[in-house]
Amino acid sequence: MTSTGDAAIEAPRDLFRYHEWATLQLIDHCATLDEDQLSATAAGTRGSIIDTFRHIVGADQRYQRRFGVTVDPVVDEKGGASLDALRSAVSRQAGVWLSIIDRLQDFDITIPAQPENEWPVAPGSQDLLLVQAIHHGNDHRTHICTILGSAGLQVPDVDGWSYWAAERVPR
Repeated sequence: MTSTGDAAIEAPRDLFRYHEWATLQLIDHCATLDEDQLSATAAGTRGSIIDTFRHIVGADQRYQRRFGVTVDPVVDEKGGASLDALRSAVSRQAGVWLSIIDRLQDFDITIPAQPENEWPVAPGSQDLLLVQAIHHGNDHRTHICTILGSAGLQVPDVDGWSYWAAERVPR
């Protein structure tokens, strides 16, 4: 990166590269679990490990649809998508996020007011969708890690420090 403009473009790309990396690391870690462990849940989390992964992937697809992009195949959160299918979907979605970021100036998305959620109309919502996608992924990856830890299972490091060390530090 040679200019401030380049840095401004690279920062959101890094966030979505991290989003992909952390989700894939956690999926790969959970691929060693048996069906009972994948069905485990803990108080204060969204649901079972597998259902939470399905929710992360399904939500990303919904956010991307707001940008007019549909990723195939669409993951049905209530369906039986396997970890392998979810892994493939995360990888496909990652490329879509990067292409959206590259064209962000082309979007002018307004999310209508949502009185049941008490938020007003949000012009310029393309930025809101990016923020929400990153937050949402972090929130639910934390839920999965909470379930793992509460079951006495190993919890992988999927934080920003670990991403940077694994992906950005020269070896």
